[in-house]
Order: sequence, then structure tokens, then C-alpha cells
Amino acid sequence: MTKTLDTLTIADRTFRSRLFLGTAGYPNRQVMLDALAASGAEMATASVRRISLAGDDESLGELLKGRVHLLPNTAGCHTAKDAILTAELAREALETNWIKLEVIGDRELLYPDIEELLRATETLVRGGFVVLPYCNDDPVACRKLADAGASAVMPLGSPIGSGRGVANPHLIELIAARSPVPVVLDAGIGTASDAALAMEVGCAAVLLNTAVSKARDPVGMAAAMRAAVEAGRLAALSGRIPRSAHAQASSPQFGLVGT
Repeated sequence: MTKTLDTLTIADRTFRSRLFLGTAGYPNRQVMLDALAASGAEMATASVRRISLAGDDESLGELLKGRVHLLPNTAGCHTAKDAILTAELAREALETNWIKLEVIGDRELLYPDIEELLRATETLVRGGFVVLPYCNDDPVACRKLADAGASAVMPLGSPIGSGRGVANPHLIELIAARSPVPVVLDAGIGTASDAALAMEVGCAAVLLNTAVSKARDPVGMAAAMRAAVEAGRLAALSGRIPRSAHAQASSPQFGLVGT
């Protein structure tokens, strides 16, 4: 088995793929399904507000059933109370206790409200949920969320949908090195090199949506993201060389012709 095939465990589930994919913004549902297949992702996230909780044949939940592990999220919630209610509705309707927890504190920046996020995490964990909170790239906030019982933490690389990549790799590296739970880079990925970088600095997985759904060729980009995550993971396991301020010849300097 190659190193790229090592598995990721979050709570009670094990994943072969370390790429998680969102389901919003695709040209149509067939393109979304094709992109999911090309990505190799085993978990896909969708806003509870976009999933028909009535169980209609055309619902997103029914469409994805049996293809991937569906991770409902509380996108659009701005208070702990609303997020908790949304999570409870999703658990009842979709028969899953997994939830990607989003509590947004700023409607324009889409930045998390850490106080409300912590409050919701504590309540949902007590209620038996597997909570994956979307949070700031803040080592202290990530530690508090893990201490509150989060099964993974999901710091942003940069603002949602911005495509700016990993704005502060050093902070993400610190979070990954210190976290007692898996770190999933979430938000801001623009292209494959961003995903590879997130894995190289120690993230356990990458969750992305817009970089694929809004690409000129979503299916091709999904395949590129799959390769990037695998390459970044293998690089992280293999160990990069130390950075040096000076050139270092790769060939020996003795025994050369003419010396």
C-alpha cells in the first residue's frame, strides 16, 4: 500500500479520500455528480436549507444517497440557537448525527462567530452529534473547539469563495501540529496548488466547493484536486528538505575534471 492510500478517521468513520467536496453552484446536477466521481470524494457537504427534508424523489439527499457520506451543514445560521435547531432537523430527516457546524458572525465577510460556534458545539456534542465546526484560522479557537468535543476542526484558508488560497500557511501549520483532532482546511481554495499546500503543512483533509463548481471544467478541476490532495499528503509524509539561505550543490565538489 502506498502512503497516499493511508486512511483518515474522524469519529466513527474511516475515509480513504482526504478530499471532501461541496455540492453548491454547479451548472447542473449531472455535472455535480460527475465532479464527485472524478474527485474520489467519499463525503460531500450540503446546506440543510438546500436539502428537501420531505424526502422528495428529486431531493439532493436522495440523489447522493449511496454515492457519498452526506454531511449536512448549517450554512446561513447566525446564532447558536438557529444552528442547533437546523442540526436537529437534519438529524431527524436525514438520519445522520454528523453536522458541519457554521455560525456566521458577519454577513459580508462570512466569518465565523466563535462565541456562538463554541456554544453550539458544546450543546450539539452533549446531544450526541459528531460536530465539524467551520472556524477561523486561530489556534486558540481551534483548541477550544476540540476541547468542547468537536470531532475535527475546519479552519478557513481565506474567505469563503474568494479563491485566495491559504492566506496564512504558518497559522494552519501551527493548528495542524497542535490539534488533538483532525484539521480539515475549509474555504478559500482556488486551484490545485492551494489544496496541495494545505496538505503539505499538515492538514488531514481539504474541503472545497467553489474552486470546482465554478471552474471552467468542474470535472477536470475535481480530478486535479484529487491528485493535488494525494500529492500534498505524500509530500507531508515524506518530509520536505529544510529551507536554506544559501545554494547547496547536489553534486560533490571534489574529483571534478581539471581539479
